[in-house]
Amino acid sequence: MYRNRLEDLKCWKAKKGHCPLILRGARQVGKTWLLQEFGRVCYKQTIYINFEYDTDLHNLFDINLDPARIIQRIEISRGVKIDPKHTLVIFDEIQEVPRGLTSLKYFCENAPQYDIVCAGSTLGVLLHSQTSFPVGKVDFLDLSPMTFDEFLRASNTALADAVEHPDWPLLTQLHTQLTEELKRYLFVGGMPDAVKTWYEDQDFGAVRQCQWRILHSYQSDFSKHATKEILPRIQMIWDTLPAQLAKENKKFIYGVIREGARAKDFELALMWLEQCGLLLKCHRVSTPGYPLKAYMEISHFKVFLVDVGLLGAMSGLQPVVLFQGNNAFTEFKGALTEQYVMQELHAHSKDFIGYWSNERSTAEVDFMLQGIQDYIPVEVKAGVSTKAKSFRLFYEKYSPQEAFRISLLPYQDEGWMKNIPLYAAGCIAHEHSNSIS
Repeated sequence: MYRNRLEDLKCWKAKKGHCPLILRGARQVGKTWLLQEFGRVCYKQTIYINFEYDTDLHNLFDINLDPARIIQRIEISRGVKIDPKHTLVIFDEIQEVPRGLTSLKYFCENAPQYDIVCAGSTLGVLLHSQTSFPVGKVDFLDLSPMTFDEFLRASNTALADAVEHPDWPLLTQLHTQLTEELKRYLFVGGMPDAVKTWYEDQDFGAVRQCQWRILHSYQSDFSKHATKEILPRIQMIWDTLPAQLAKENKKFIYGVIREGARAKDFELALMWLEQCGLLLKCHRVSTPGYPLKAYMEISHFKVFLVDVGLLGAMSGLQPVVLFQGNNAFTEFKGALTEQYVMQELHAHSKDFIGYWSNERSTAEVDFMLQGIQDYIPVEVKAGVSTKAKSFRLFYEKYSPQEAFRISLLPYQDEGWMKNIPLYAAGCIAHEHSNSIS
């Protein structure tokens, strides 16, 4: 497999005076594999410490946080000499030893010659706890599930290149092939274990079993890491996510969780899931203005799952249904399609992603992206019908510099907006983001 984030890690290594790096992302999106692959490709030696497994090093940071002492202890434990010019040190599952996070400050200030990278399955929760965090002394990188082009790259590098750097006439010739590949991706998703299972076995049943194992591991994390007070509410939100996304209006409604539910009862549980990387939030912007975040409404948002394949597993969607015509894109009220697009936009951009609707919710634009100098409205169409009255009215009222529709049709420039085929959805964020990832 290949992950695009490897190039970002190489840039981090080449940056003069870089800080220790924290790789964030949900459990099983491939953080450990990526860091170890980074070490294999870019260093002569990699020291890998998993604090969930290597319990003998739980006291590594107890005496003090002196980097020289910590490095010496690691050398003794591993029986090697660490050459800072040629060694990558990986602290995995660092949430198991919170003082390890604090130590990064002293590596940054007193021992910047060492390349230290960290990861953890519930690190987002820990970063928002009472742990002493080295603000300004670490670099961050986020890892999402495998994007569609990464999924393609596992079997066809040339096809993946064509999607990642779109040549529209070429993609139009490949349109049918890419659409069929996208149907497979909507079922398999981007969790590396599920992708690996698909390419090894070509068995949708084996993929679904893999997805269920991942979902079970997430629920085990709920019990292990969440407080008793919010644990039941986390589970209730988790169980109703497919119902939230199946609504025609995908705005998050607390009443779907249970009758009479209020925001204050579930806000902390939602935050916990978001900080673990299991949920993606998309907030409403009241007015399309620049920068978009200045117009964000905290209390109005849509929620998406971390991975489209896992959403299909939670919903019980069967492959026989998804591969009949264009059912993969229209079933479940187009929820899989919108989930996929959100996932692609999020993976390719660090910027704010929101949506717009008028006060009465009679008109809506599915996504609003932060461009370099303007906002970018994006409409998503799950079927072959591309009528978009609300989108046209929005364009005529606000006159954005660029507008995009994502649909099953091939690329087409209609003057006032461009139609982007679904399989190339990620290129919008990649090419127009203010902070291209």
